[in-house]
Amino acid sequence: HVQLVESGGDSVQAGGSLRLSCASSKSTSDFGCMAWFRQAPGKEREAVASLDTITSRARYADSVKDRFTISVDNSKNTLYLAMNSLKPEDTAMYYCAADAKRWYGCPDEYKYWGQGTQVTVS
Repeated sequence: HVQLVESGGDSVQAGGSLRLSCASSKSTSDFGCMAWFRQAPGKEREAVASLDTITSRARYADSVKDRFTISVDNSKNTLYLAMNSLKPEDTAMYYCAADAKRWYGCPDEYKYWGQGTQVTVS
């Protein structure tokens, strides 16, 4: 059984900051791959940032580069997304996801998902 629980979502003014957390019931280092996705009403789900939990190598969507930072604390089995300079277009439900690392790296489709946490920027 694997459980991912997100927290930290809130309603903030444009230019503000938030830090999202994803607590995992499984060792984050055992996953290999973890990521944050988001989905706004009427739009497709998009990958925001992904992380190799062993090497800490990260990838970001162009829309959040230089504003968001993904990180993991393997001692706490928790994934984070630090969000700065928030914009109204960042408004979405944010989801934590995890999966095993493949020979080529991290997958586009993830096996395990959290329930989501809402971020609203006005």
